[in-house]
Amino acid sequence: MRAAATPAGSRGVPWLFLSPLILFAVVFLVLPLGYSIYLSFTRWNPLGTPSWVGLRQYEFLLTRDANFLRSLVNTFVFALGFVAIGVPLALGLAFVFYRARGKAIWRSIYFLPQLTNIVAIAYLWQFVLDDRHGVINRVLAGFGIRGPDWLTDPTMAMISIILVMVWYDIGRNMLIFSAALEAVDQDIYDAAALDGAGAWRMLRSITLPIIRPAFVFVTITSFITGMGSFALILAMTGGGPRGATDVTALYAYRMAFEDLRMGRASAAAVMLAGLIGVLALFQFRVLRDRA
Repeated sequence: MRAAATPAGSRGVPWLFLSPLILFAVVFLVLPLGYSIYLSFTRWNPLGTPSWVGLRQYEFLLTRDANFLRSLVNTFVFALGFVAIGVPLALGLAFVFYRARGKAIWRSIYFLPQLTNIVAIAYLWQFVLDDRHGVINRVLAGFGIRGPDWLTDPTMAMISIILVMVWYDIGRNMLIFSAALEAVDQDIYDAAALDGAGAWRMLRSITLPIIRPAFVFVTITSFITGMGSFALILAMTGGGPRGATDVTALYAYRMAFEDLRMGRASAAAVMLAGLIGVLALFQFRVLRDRA
């Protein structure tokens, strides 16, 4: 039986429904991105007009600006630490709670930080991690232990903001892993048990391969989140101490709104966005091939 032809007037209906989303993407994504790329080839502050300088902003950042290069290193350290700690921990918590009693309550508790403003989270952890009056160091002092300088020591400051970011984001990743675990067919486990497979063998040969797509998704999105993190670091350390937590997004913010060097800030932002895209694509290809 031949299908009826679609009326010519109805072909534009899907585009009509998509038009608000397309308009939003053009106004708030495409145009700002295009203008930022344009500004990255100029020298401009809000008090004047942009002047074309070509690749000079990129050349300066890559060859003469030690602060920018340091911010790139810090960005990598932060993102890799966030992924290395946060992803396995979220997976472990998902294994613990996805069949536990009251799992909905536990998921809500772990997801609760995601519903809180990240700046408020930063100020809360500033109070907890304060070197002299923070809750953690006060508890340690009660046992006669001198607590570390969480936010004023360069090494500990980076570790501290990574751990806070893991705490903030772990609920989202835990929910994704829990959904993937619950989607595994119980009959597969029953069949493996009849064949004599133990818990470790079922984990290694059944569970992990089946949930690998979720693992790929969580790893890549966590890496992108870590590379682009900004508000938490700005509120907790402001890039200090001595530039130890100064990441590229924070560098671009200072260039734009403190030094009013919009061209240089745009160049830094464009380079960061391109780097995130390339590394995320590389991760996706590697993890997909292994899957």
